[in-house]
Amino acid sequence: MPAELDHTALIKSLPPETKASLTARSDAAGLRHLALYLAALAVCTAGLALQVPFWPLLMLPQGVLLVFLFTLSHECTHQTPFRSKWLNETAGHFCALAMALPFVWFRYYHLAHHKFTNDPDRDPELEHGGRPETLTQWLTYLSGWSYWKGMARTIWRNAFGTISAPYLPKRRLAGMRLEARVLLAIYAAALLSLLMSPLVLWLWIVPLLIGQPFLRAYLLAEHGLCPPVADMLENSRTTITNRIVRFAAWNMPYHAEHHSFPNVPFHQLPAFHAITEAHLKSTSNGYGEFTADYMRQLAR
Repeated sequence: MPAELDHTALIKSLPPETKASLTARSDAAGLRHLALYLAALAVCTAGLALQVPFWPLLMLPQGVLLVFLFTLSHECTHQTPFRSKWLNETAGHFCALAMALPFVWFRYYHLAHHKFTNDPDRDPELEHGGRPETLTQWLTYLSGWSYWKGMARTIWRNAFGTISAPYLPKRRLAGMRLEARVLLAIYAAALLSLLMSPLVLWLWIVPLLIGQPFLRAYLLAEHGLCPPVADMLENSRTTITNRIVRFAAWNMPYHAEHHSFPNVPFHQLPAFHAITEAHLKSTSNGYGEFTADYMRQLAR
């Protein structure tokens, strides 16, 4: 194999049996990972609900687990976490509810991001001005303010306004409108429940706010400081990190691998990483290293 390949050449170089093995989806693998994830979330939820000693400290892991459901939702847009379509759809809609990310809409938004990765004119992730360029912008980004404001606008527009974007198929607009209205109804009921109990506040709302900066920092590393080129092994970053982060993020720190071959499910990404490792062009040895590099870029 040549010393360095772009993602297209790399995928073409793989034998058919290797491709078949890498793209094999599994309900068992997906359900096992989901069960462990939900078990960790249930432990935190129970501790908060029962107000065990030092219970407010549990809002941090609770929040991180809630916001990192984004990575499962992201995988579900590709129909890869599970072999069964209904499991992917159910999990995607569950994540939508947990973190105000309408799943039907997000599927097409995210697929457009894959098609136009890091293209400043066509990548929907960059349609509102791109990534932070000053320290103030970076701190605002980490706060999650832009995310919450953007999702509130998206859900309200999808529910009652005009749904329009070049990447949204007209045949799915009715589904997006229904989804947004259902989400708004559930959120309204959750807010009304606060009149009787603060439980929703401590189990869900405050943890989401606390956890969001961790997700923002993680997401910035996926394509931040990567050039606007076509090669997915260069316009996307793989971050070498520990098992806990990989678990919470459904192996998406292997992000250049994911963009190079989106049909590879999360549980096969480590194996694909072994194949791509020599060809990766944008990598960081941990999120601390990436953040330090990003801060130096801001300082310039």
